[in-house]
Amino acid sequence: MIQQEIGNAIKERRKKLGINQQTLADLASVAVNTVVAIERGEGNPQLATLLTILDTLGLQIDINIKHLDYETV
Repeated sequence: MIQQEIGNAIKERRKKLGINQQTLADLASVAVNTVVAIERGEGNPQLATLLTILDTLGLQIDINIKHLDYETV
């Protein structure tokens, strides 16, 4: 589900900026098929690729790491 949410955010931002998928791919130096797959929430892109696309669009992703207390697990 998170993949679809990220894909939707990328698609919405791209459209808001008025650029098509090919232009985004060119700006981020990735294949257009990669952009299409990410926007659909498909595939398993490398984190570096995803971060490059997000940065190109002026977006960022926040990651919270859950602390596990291994003493009580």
